[in-house]
Amino acid sequence: MAPKLIGRTFELNLLQEYLSSDHSEFVAVYGRRRVGKTFLIRKAASDNFAFFVTGMYRATKAEQLANFAIALQKSTGSERLSIQKNWILAFYELSRHLEKLPEGNKIIFIDELPWMDTAKSGFIAALENFWNSWAVLRNDIKLIVCGSATSWMINNLIRSKGGLHNRLTHNIVLNPFTLGECEVYFKESGFSYSRKQIAECYMALGGIPYYLSMMDKSKSVSQNLDYLFFSANAPLKDEFNDIYRALFKNASTHIDIVTALATKQMGLNRQELLTATRQADNGAFSTFLEELEQCGLIRSYVPFANKIAIGGGKRQKNKIIYQLVDFYTLFYFNFVKQNSYHDEQFWTTSYNSPLHNTWAGLSFEMLCLNHLSQIKQALGITGVQSLACSWRSNDTTISEQFDVMIDRKDDTVNLCEIKYANDAFEITKDYEARLIKKINAFANVTATRKSLILTMITSFGVKPNTHSAIIQKELTLNDLFRPLP
Repeated sequence: MAPKLIGRTFELNLLQEYLSSDHSEFVAVYGRRRVGKTFLIRKAASDNFAFFVTGMYRATKAEQLANFAIALQKSTGSERLSIQKNWILAFYELSRHLEKLPEGNKIIFIDELPWMDTAKSGFIAALENFWNSWAVLRNDIKLIVCGSATSWMINNLIRSKGGLHNRLTHNIVLNPFTLGECEVYFKESGFSYSRKQIAECYMALGGIPYYLSMMDKSKSVSQNLDYLFFSANAPLKDEFNDIYRALFKNASTHIDIVTALATKQMGLNRQELLTATRQADNGAFSTFLEELEQCGLIRSYVPFANKIAIGGGKRQKNKIIYQLVDFYTLFYFNFVKQNSYHDEQFWTTSYNSPLHNTWAGLSFEMLCLNHLSQIKQALGITGVQSLACSWRSNDTTISEQFDVMIDRKDDTVNLCEIKYANDAFEITKDYEARLIKKINAFANVTATRKSLILTMITSFGVKPNTHSAIIQKELTLNDLFRPLP
């Protein structure tokens, strides 16, 4: 039985609409590795391709051209393999094949397009020529391209300044599953995990469908994680290098950056990153940061107190904070890289240890950051423009911080305390005093005139007692599972 498509209803409907239109379409689908781009496209087209080819990872121009020729031979049914010497001729042969097909829409799917663009190969110029001088002049060509190298897709297609400038008719970004979509996936796949177990699975793997598909419903979350990461033939043990090498041609600096960020809960500014990575402060470093952000591995934000000062120049750049937001990367640094004794049950033996609890707290904060739409819906502020970020005092005499703050356009700030626990969280007298101190510090350091709402986000809620009244708004893990309209 063919695997069922879970979620992706919006993206599937878009693709099917483009495939059935009465004019030629050039559609780019992009998103991080293993997120399900190919599966979605195949489902939308029902595998009915006039031509389908997948780029080869780190292959030469000659190897890519041979691969293209083999795919074309399969499509034509020819006995003769004709390998062209350049991409102009290769795309010309493709157009000749398509011209011989019966009337009706003809779907061309080029998977992992960035891998085909080898150095000095002329691939992009040939693709431009194929589209601009032939495909766009017809009304039956549906060219779909996709790739995991998000930065390449954005810079060479979506923001192209060359012959493909404004030539894309549509682009679709495919994001990881939300918690709610993961819950649907597990139920459809016969799992009986609780929401807390699904959340902890998400905190290790992120909402990546391919990773979820590797889990065994007969095993617990802990057993699955031990198998996937720490067993003798662990399928995801080397995934870290595979991710970064596939995304970036020269990934060493990108890896240095995420290595530095993995140790800092609230992120680092540019100067701190330059110091940590020992890189030069130049345009190349800016490109590394931009590429990581485009691929959804890190995010940048401007701290609340510094927003007004942002404008340009070196001083302003150093006010921007960069923060790791990729679950697998965080899990890798906290557990996979720490398993120096090659313990095949390292996850199980680490459970509830200081190492696990520190990771769980940080990853739960990341979980909340990745579900801000659900949090805004639970707060009843879906239609209110807002910016979410962590906050730490820039006053050296005051060392206070908030895990997440939501700065709202309606002159209100939600100051969010995020706590991951196995039961209802109890606010003690000392913790209440700490919260009051933090609120006062925020008000004094930022000099804000906005209303401040202390918001608690926990796994299972706050235990009612004489100190819990300080909480003005309370959210739980269940709110992160909310389906969005």
